[in-house]
Amino acid sequence: MRILFISIEGNTRSFVRKLAAYAQEEHKQDKNVRLIEATEVSDASGELEMKEPFATFVPTYLSGGNGIHNGYTEIMTEELRLTLEDDDNYKKCYGVVGSGNKNFNAQYGLTAKHYASKFSFPLLDLYELRGTTADVERVYKKLVVYQTEFEKKFATLKD
Repeated sequence: MRILFISIEGNTRSFVRKLAAYAQEEHKQDKNVRLIEATEVSDASGELEMKEPFATFVPTYLSGGNGIHNGYTEIMTEELRLTLEDDDNYKKCYGVVGSGNKNFNAQYGLTAKHYASKFSFPLLDLYELRGTTADVERVYKKLVVYQTEFEKKFATLKD
């Protein structure tokens, strides 16, 4: 399974690594378990063209206001948004997973919610900070379900 992500403080990178390690361990016991192929987006990435279905992982970084009724300004994740827009990559994205801090109440996971709305793909899940083992297992299972369904739709579009 492919993942496109951006990590500012390292929390998202840490979670994606734990997700990949979880998949690797499960794959050792069952060769049908899907492995994770992750690509981190940064200012140095250059243009990426996603050719196969993928999920997007994004942290929450906002500036100004409360992020809900006023002052939503995306900061630091803009490179990921631009990558999704490039070559219409977003059309191959089957959903977004967001991270954040629950202390921020309604702003928790807000960047992922905005990505889902902007690009019309589902918000698959949210986890806090670097995530727990239970978060990793839950998110992995959702990725399998959503990617499998998307692959079926994607295959019919390619035909």
